Amino acid sequence: MTSSPNPLSLIRWTAKVSGIDSSARAVGGKTLEETAPGNKTVQRQLLGVCVFSPRPCTMLPRRMLWGAVTRHSKKTTFGPLSDQDRIFTNLYGRHDWRLQGAVKRGDWYKTKEIMLKGPEWILNEVKVSGLRGRGGAGFPTGMKWSFMNKPSDGRPKYLVVNADEGEPGTCKDREIMRHDPHKLIEGCLVAGRAMGAHAAYVYIRGEFYNESSNLQGAINEAYKAGLIGKNACGSGYDFDVFVMRGAGAYICGEETALIESLEGKQGKPRLKPPFPADIGVFGCPTTVSNVETVAVAPAICRRGGAWFASFGRERNSGTKLFNISGHVNTPCTVEEEMSIPLRELIERHAGGVKGGWDNLLGVIPGGSSTPIIPRHVCNDVLMDFDDLVRAETALGTAAIIVLDKSTDVIRAIARLVEFYKHESCGQCTPCREGVDWMDKMMWRFVRGEAAVSEIDMIWELSKQIEGHTICALGDGAAWPVQGLIRHFRPVMERRIGQYNKNHPPRDSNMAIN
Repeated sequence: MTSSPNPLSLIRWTAKVSGIDSSARAVGGKTLEETAPGNKTVQRQLLGVCVFSPRPCTMLPRRMLWGAVTRHSKKTTFGPLSDQDRIFTNLYGRHDWRLQGAVKRGDWYKTKEIMLKGPEWILNEVKVSGLRGRGGAGFPTGMKWSFMNKPSDGRPKYLVVNADEGEPGTCKDREIMRHDPHKLIEGCLVAGRAMGAHAAYVYIRGEFYNESSNLQGAINEAYKAGLIGKNACGSGYDFDVFVMRGAGAYICGEETALIESLEGKQGKPRLKPPFPADIGVFGCPTTVSNVETVAVAPAICRRGGAWFASFGRERNSGTKLFNISGHVNTPCTVEEEMSIPLRELIERHAGGVKGGWDNLLGVIPGGSSTPIIPRHVCNDVLMDFDDLVRAETALGTAAIIVLDKSTDVIRAIARLVEFYKHESCGQCTPCREGVDWMDKMMWRFVRGEAAVSEIDMIWELSKQIEGHTICALGDGAAWPVQGLIRHFRPVMERRIGQYNKNHPPRDSNMAIN
């Protein structure tokens, strides 16, 4: 049996001091190479399903990147999260989502004071918190927002909230917009103040009709109460929030495709550079952030960055929304501490695997684009960026898809590849042609018609797609196939053997009547 190479091979990337670059692109697992005192070089892992391309530039020191994150080297247990530490207090819609109910739960509390403290104070608190992007990239949020905080050249700055939640298995942002929309609106105001933006566009998935209605209703309430608009919260800062509905294209979840769609163009990813922080929506400096990332900003400012950093492991701090679906007794969306063990998360909040833990086949831990991991890996893996990299997968959107032993794992992965084939914009040849070929080959594996040698062939094909496209959709199609081969190659070989046994080759010398 040919051993499969590690798809999470390391690449080198850097960030740019001038502040116009976004993060590096996550083509599998990467390292953040930093310049340390004494001209020493250290490497730090950074992983998610990041959509930004690498760019050679000046190194940033570690403190500038991560901020003064509180260290918790002695902390070895994580979760469960106590109720008083939850940020999203109406996740299940048990309370009123409107302004009156939101204020009772602590939203909009002392927002004026936060605004008056200024952008540098807000950015510092976010950096101290260690918050990393919750949309899959995992890039330090404080640093990303600070890219916008450069001298104005006369162009307006914009915040764009990526609410185009289309990753299969992911529905965390949907719950925020449906049941806690004021958290997102207040977060837009705080984030906008931090980066000097006076307007935010919330680009919401077209299928989210009810969520869009609730969000627009909450925005109208906030305008009426003077919380946004002219002199927002009495702070002297003007800030507007607009809702833009998409049309159902998964590719528009990529930040530059989203910007293209927002401008009324066809939603296809842009080549980078230039990056959105330099030339974004309408040709102006723009930061695109995930719904959850923006929504937690007010709580961080109110309770302090050190409070947020006290949860989870170093460089994996804070609380996190997890979706748990698939073969569990009670599928749910839950807020928990980062770095909580996967097994505890499933058994505590989702009622455990149907048929018990021993009936578990595997888990897709971060949405459909992350590689599957088998049960023996799930036993002790932690749900955070770094530990899932160690397990050769990724946190992604933290959408946990549980598969029991009744699952045809080959068919399940083939269905995911079919999804990515359908959603490819066709702009990049490796994605357009490669994912189409992977789709055809995967269905041959489902039926058992493929040759054993085709397993290595599809692995090589996936490696030719990964890292060779403008956006991360190609990676998202390649990683599930790589996870399948890495952990379930014997299943694929048995399927092929069984097919050959049931369909022996005809004797070529047999007389044809």
